Amino acid sequence: MFVYLNANNVSMKLHTPYPYALLKHGLPQSYPSLARDIETDVAVMGAGITGALVSWYLSQAGVPCVVVDKRHVATGSTAASTSLIQYEIDTPLCALAKRIGIAAAVKSYHLCREAIYELERLSAEEALHCCFERRSSLQYASYKKHVADLQEEYKARKEAGFSLSLLNAADLRDSFGLAKPAALYTDEAAQLDAYLLTYKLLQHVQGSGSAVYDHTAIEHIEYRRSGVVLHTGDGCRIKARRLVIACGYESQRYVPQPVETLYTTYALISEPVPHGQSWPEKALIWETAHPYLYMRTTDEHRILVGGKDTLYNQRTGFDLLPRKTAALKSTFEKLFPHLKLKIDFAWAGVFGSTKDGLPYIGSIPERPHTYFALGYGGNGITFSVLAAQIIRDAIKGRKNENSSLFSFSR
Repeated sequence: MFVYLNANNVSMKLHTPYPYALLKHGLPQSYPSLARDIETDVAVMGAGITGALVSWYLSQAGVPCVVVDKRHVATGSTAASTSLIQYEIDTPLCALAKRIGIAAAVKSYHLCREAIYELERLSAEEALHCCFERRSSLQYASYKKHVADLQEEYKARKEAGFSLSLLNAADLRDSFGLAKPAALYTDEAAQLDAYLLTYKLLQHVQGSGSAVYDHTAIEHIEYRRSGVVLHTGDGCRIKARRLVIACGYESQRYVPQPVETLYTTYALISEPVPHGQSWPEKALIWETAHPYLYMRTTDEHRILVGGKDTLYNQRTGFDLLPRKTAALKSTFEKLFPHLKLKIDFAWAGVFGSTKDGLPYIGSIPERPHTYFALGYGGNGITFSVLAAQIIRDAIKGRKNENSSLFSFSR
């Protein structure tokens, strides 16, 4: 008995042509397309940062896998990622607690915090330190009316055991030169080169005996009693005991019920600014308004600014890039009048969110032998770490007490 699924594998336009990571790194390594039938323990669909993390954890656990992508490695949403790594979920802790209960909300926040340290450990262990940098994070109140909520959030996080500070207007003016009424500050954050990290992880995956194929589109998925058979557009087959779907925002086609809302976000990156002419600590900065503005610096002393999101709604919104880029620049220079940006590059990219801001990780009855690794929102990369750990444990037959937090049945 088997179920035959037509994957309807039409590529979405996930970003405009020239996100900065592609311009900076090009293609660090080339991978072949699949040209023959193969068998493996686990097939991973998607060679972005999520698929790379999943396959790396599987390889570390001694599970052979095959990673496939219809594009070049990491050239989907990963190439457009601005890669701010924070434990804060897009849904504030107080709001999340009202949705799923205080214990589950606190646990979700702590897991995201632990994922930051796991990325740091992974980067050091695999000599990937060039991809990861610890940073502090500053979330400011966009308006005075947001201060009360920020104070409530501060109290909730302190009670949950997080280390952070509540800054007032004078603190922000004196320490960061920001004319805002309040902010939350923490030193537990980071930034990442998600594009380069994806390539480096997959190099290790390949070196451990697993295989990576790009330009390999999966046209049909055949579900059998003993596993799955993936049929490629070139007529090849991949027979696997288990399947992991890590196709990012294109994964909805494999899930019967809607789980995501798609948006387009916009980003610019400046020419290098003189050393020291940014803001203290090179902190990640974002705000309480929705959609929120976000910014960070880079290892080349550039300033990255993003936000001004629009609803995808069957239109990419990519045609708005020139206008949105001008708006981002204007908003940034109002925040930091002494910093005049000269824009070098700008791009737009699609991202998804869920109703509660949490990822979907695990299996569904309609897709036997299959696990989903679907990270959403501003925490996509930390969610990908959690997905990789949960899916590794499931495939190895281990119990993971965190899996229910992110299941499709939550």
